[in-house]
Amino acid sequence: MYDGATTTFQWETMMTQRTRIKICGLTREEDVAAAVQAGADAIGFVFYPKSPRFVTAARAAELMRAVPPFVSTVGLFVNPTQDEVRQVLAQAPLTLLQFHGDETPQHCAELAAAAVRPFMRAARIGASTKPADLLEYERAYRSASPFFNGLLLDTLVEQYGGSGKVFDWSLIPKELAPRAVLSGGLSVHNATEAVVGVRPYAVDISSGVEAAKGIKDAAKIEAFIDAVRLADAVPLPASN
Repeated sequence: MYDGATTTFQWETMMTQRTRIKICGLTREEDVAAAVQAGADAIGFVFYPKSPRFVTAARAAELMRAVPPFVSTVGLFVNPTQDEVRQVLAQAPLTLLQFHGDETPQHCAELAAAAVRPFMRAARIGASTKPADLLEYERAYRSASPFFNGLLLDTLVEQYGGSGKVFDWSLIPKELAPRAVLSGGLSVHNATEAVVGVRPYAVDISSGVEAAKGIKDAAKIEAFIDAVRLADAVPLPASN
């Protein structure tokens, strides 16, 4: 019980956070149920035909029927046209758009305005990426559109739609991390370390909780979320 003697410093050292969690690449009703039951804040559907986790708009609509209130639904697109996004939304009314291709700030702004949806932009991080590059990348997209919702930080690889590989987390600016989504090669084994080290606003995982491509493993989903919550229980450093 608070007795009036606890100092501001003590309160700050005891502060923790709740990292939001997105499970992406869902293709089956049982996987949606597993993610929701385990406590996911958002679930993702991939509308990129070359992905092994691709679903049609009609299939996404079927899967979304099992999503309860306050669980966000996110659509991953790669270099889509406005018509392609509209056609998906006509059947599957997503909460948030995620652009994972070569979309420029202006292209994203036009897509989001036409869809009347907020969007998240994937920043693909490679060996030559500098922390300042990520801050400038964020500024460019935020300036281009009021629908910009934040960056998803992933690893630069040849293919689109998610890498499944870890990048150098030290490249993430400390001031960017609290409003960014960390992705790329996350798993049950590194989730706690990643969240404690980076302190992102959210994490996004797909292949790290799969039994096979596009087929989720309920036990892995639960273990991953438990690993993130373990990190959340570690007190945040006191502010200066």
